[in-house]
Amino acid sequence: MNESFFSLPSECAIRPACPQDMRSIRMLVWRAKLDPTQLRWEQFWVIECSGDLVACGQLRNFAGAQELGSLVVAKDWRDRGLGTYLAKYLIQQATEPLYLECLGKRLASFYTRFGFVEAAWQELPQSLKLKFGLSQLAKTLFRIPVTIMQYQKSFL
Repeated sequence: MNESFFSLPSECAIRPACPQDMRSIRMLVWRAKLDPTQLRWEQFWVIECSGDLVACGQLRNFAGAQELGSLVVAKDWRDRGLGTYLAKYLIQQATEPLYLECLGKRLASFYTRFGFVEAAWQELPQSLKLKFGLSQLAKTLFRIPVTIMQYQKSFL
């Protein structure tokens, strides 16, 4: 990858989520207007800065695939590289083919920097077709700009 690796600010640390983080995770996801369902603390990694949970993301497990989801950085902590750091970290943690869905061209461009490419719904593993099928229906019926993406390891 051509861009420099972001490091966390000295007052920040990344760690696996614990049950006590669930309230903060829900609030971050809710404020970002992301899907508040399927939030399981066991699948989350969080970034804590000066004692506050300021970013989160999860790797959801499916049969033969994983989904990078619920990646959120608190508004006051954006533009400091936390989202980039967390995305790269979660990609490194993945043990199965990795997918995501995002809303809008700006987020699709963000994930393209890490090696994600647009994927057709028809080519998804069966375990993801139902989950992503609902967003594809919304895309078709309501013209919601949802993009499904797959991580390409050969990119790095």
